[in-house]
Amino acid sequence: MISAIPDDAPDGPPLLQFEGTRAVITLNRPRVHNRLELDDLPKLGALLQRVEQDPDARVLLLTGRGQTFGSGFDLNALGDTTELDQFAALGDAIENLRIPSVCSLNGPVYGGATDLALACDFRIGLPGCRTFVPVARLGIQFYGSGLRRFAERLGLHAAKKLLLAGATLEEAELRRIGFLDEVVEPTALAARSVMLCDQLAANAPLAVQGMKRCLDRVARGQFDANAARADMLACLSSEDFQEGLAALRARRAPVFRGR
Repeated sequence: MISAIPDDAPDGPPLLQFEGTRAVITLNRPRVHNRLELDDLPKLGALLQRVEQDPDARVLLLTGRGQTFGSGFDLNALGDTTELDQFAALGDAIENLRIPSVCSLNGPVYGGATDLALACDFRIGLPGCRTFVPVARLGIQFYGSGLRRFAERLGLHAAKKLLLAGATLEEAELRRIGFLDEVVEPTALAARSVMLCDQLAANAPLAVQGMKRCLDRVARGQFDANAARADMLACLSSEDFQEGLAALRARRAPVFRGR
């Protein structure tokens, strides 16, 4: 399960916990809807780098404290493009993690936090989940990599509806456009999120990570046949492939080591 953070814990920067092969990052300012402050941006970036570099990490779980998943960046601290570039780098870092990621949406998601959730590979939410991104109402153009993710992962029409019209999308439409993979009751959110993480972590790391890279390149129109074949050949020559075959013959669960 996800290690509980006390309800009366003070607000602060994002937290990172390691639970076996699962890395858990929690947005940690519930009293301001998990808004990211200026100082939080490099700290969250450093946490993502730690996850990327940890050889034992096989899956990332991203969630938030309180009743809201996240509300993006503190616009009062927005000075020039530096802050937007820093925020954009967070979504890119999540998207480009070598390991798969699951976003456990503990409530509605607003503003730039929508892109952090969208950068994850899977999203599980609660009944009544909704999102809106009011950048056009504020005179802000969303950063380029976020625009790409919205159009690529949700479709052009949904991206325009969210970003140009500033529409609020409710649970049913979020499911229809693929933003939400699943909706579960609040009492089941943590358990279901962990179950999906464990399912991903139990599979062969080399195969999971290679296919994640390839699928993301396909979605971006950057398919590299040579890289895909190299990853496939690396898997066929790996210890994990031999373990998978041995487990199949013995009718037992495989124990993969990522080599």
